[in-house]
Amino acid sequence: MPHSYDLLVIGDANPDVILGPLTGPLAFGQREQLVDAGALTLGGSAAIMACGAARLGLKVAFAGRVGDDDAGRYLRDALAARGVDTRALRLDASRPTPLTVVLTQGEDRAILTSPGTLTAVSGDDVPSELLADARHVHAASYFLQPRLAADLPQLLRTARWHGASTSLDTQDDPSGRWEPGALETVLAETDILLPNAQEALRLAGLSSGTPQQAAELLAARVPLAVVKNGAEGALCHNGHTLLTAPGLPMAPVDTVGAGDSFDAGFIAALLDGRSPYEALRFAVTCGSLSTRAHGGTAAQPTRDEVLAHTTPSGAHAS
Repeated sequence: MPHSYDLLVIGDANPDVILGPLTGPLAFGQREQLVDAGALTLGGSAAIMACGAARLGLKVAFAGRVGDDDAGRYLRDALAARGVDTRALRLDASRPTPLTVVLTQGEDRAILTSPGTLTAVSGDDVPSELLADARHVHAASYFLQPRLAADLPQLLRTARWHGASTSLDTQDDPSGRWEPGALETVLAETDILLPNAQEALRLAGLSSGTPQQAAELLAARVPLAVVKNGAEGALCHNGHTLLTAPGLPMAPVDTVGAGDSFDAGFIAALLDGRSPYEALRFAVTCGSLSTRAHGGTAAQPTRDEVLAHTTPSGAHAS
């Protein structure tokens, strides 16, 4: 039976206040510092990924929780305006919407987040009918949502039972613990793992090493490990073969959300029936083009834009 949705995204949504670039260290002592740019925009790894996938033409549903406040209503409206079905985005009257401030400096950034409803999101916020009615289920920001993290193995297991493929982008662990034991239960239900290079090293248990080494180790735990490597591009490993794709040569305006746009591109390409080799190139282009404007969603590309920028020889195996 055909699915109603191409993609169900589970996880975080919050307004991002993006300021920068800082030209020196952040000054306390009630000092006021001026930066060239500032933006209030849709944020949260899961929300940005959902918008990127909808921009590429996928039918996308979002499940999560925000506060029943001005910020929460802004998020619901912003997701809906970008073509994302928000009927499973719960408004919580007892907790505030999460808020994030992103301070940029060159290609780096510091991120400050007030968790709000993130600590309350759970499997109860994900309707069972959506798990049964999506071709693919993606979860994001594992470490920011402890109750959802505990429920995620069962959610992904249910989705797979209904025939869906699954993916996970853990994002950073603010505690620095990375808890490998707890992760194994969710990785056992994950088809595609999508960390960046630093996260891949931590997930692989490496204190140092290369993204390639991390991908090979992670590919022993999931069917496909995909590692985003910033301006260098990205790579993936299926336990037998390593594929690499270079980044798109361009000067980024803002890299916030580029990894989430990459995730959207990779899943969209696989759902189109493309090979991991082709999906890697497609996703690198999505992530690169998303850096053309401030914020995570303003410059997310359409499918035609991606295809126009994707060269046929942009990846290779080793």
